[in-house]
Amino acid sequence: MFKKLDDVESRFEEINLQLQDPTVTQDQKRYRALMKELSDLEKVVPLYRSYKKTIRDIDGNKAILTQEADEALREMAKEELSILEPHAEDLEAQLKLSLIPPDPNDDKNILIEIRSGAGGDEASLFAEELFHAYAHYASKLGWRVEMMSTSEGNAGGYREVIASITGDRVYSRLKYESGVHRVQRVPKTETQGRVHTSTVTVAVLPEADEVDVQIDPNDLRIDVFRSSGKGGQSVNTTDSAVRVTHIPSGVVISCQDEKSQLKNKSKAIKILASRLLALEEEKARKSASEARLSQIGTGDRSERIRTYNFPQSRITDHRIGVTIHQLDSVMAGAMEYIIDPVIAYFQAEALKNQSARA
Repeated sequence: MFKKLDDVESRFEEINLQLQDPTVTQDQKRYRALMKELSDLEKVVPLYRSYKKTIRDIDGNKAILTQEADEALREMAKEELSILEPHAEDLEAQLKLSLIPPDPNDDKNILIEIRSGAGGDEASLFAEELFHAYAHYASKLGWRVEMMSTSEGNAGGYREVIASITGDRVYSRLKYESGVHRVQRVPKTETQGRVHTSTVTVAVLPEADEVDVQIDPNDLRIDVFRSSGKGGQSVNTTDSAVRVTHIPSGVVISCQDEKSQLKNKSKAIKILASRLLALEEEKARKSASEARLSQIGTGDRSERIRTYNFPQSRITDHRIGVTIHQLDSVMAGAMEYIIDPVIAYFQAEALKNQSARA
């Protein structure tokens, strides 16, 4: 590990020298690539330097214990060691995590798609509540949420809602939310107080950049039609809704939330690009080796990942076997209570797999 960290530090110094070269700053493509690499290394190098200084301080205090006769100095050395040694262990753990191969999508914005599953109207109502929980969580982190497409349920809520979330490392925080979310509670329409079980599905897709997905306009069939549902006086009287069909893949995207046909088309193509990127990554997962698979995850959206039990105010994440009793707080946007343990679990698994391969 430390040989790798020495190489990282050397590369950090090398990039800083290159950035002082005027010919580099004139080449914008190379300059941006170096700045991006430098930004990634800046997360590791200061940590490593702090670790090395802490180890030097530990060695110095140990030398005092073995060579110094003055009892007062020896006591001071012991006291410092009691602080420095746990600090060094903490820094070493952080360094190990920093060397896990990064997910290339971690810095990306996302599209989040939530759909009602089993349970009819109750599933649609929970889909809306879950979406608002993610939206409140995003707001707390300073992220921006933009509605892309909605389809209302018969009794309210959403049969489907798609939104973009933009901000700092959004995908890294939400990528493990994909899957089936199960809710257990007494529906408002239940007269005998029986608990019903419903499900919604969540898909978290990294937002596709232009370099990620090239869409040939000749591969698209674009249909326009009149919007349905709520939307004001003009939304149902003009052909503002847009349906985009990607002919090679068969993926169909419809958007009708905007009054402008152009805006609906733009949103539909943005969703399409992310869907196509997800399809490509799914192909990569299926053909990946076991080692590579452990790095990029399963991405299985059919897997039941979590249960929200309202009568007992508890949430259970079935992947990591963790149950918390802070359901009200989570649904109000404090999703870190359940998201943070999930991230920690998958980081630990990645670290374990990396150590096994080393």
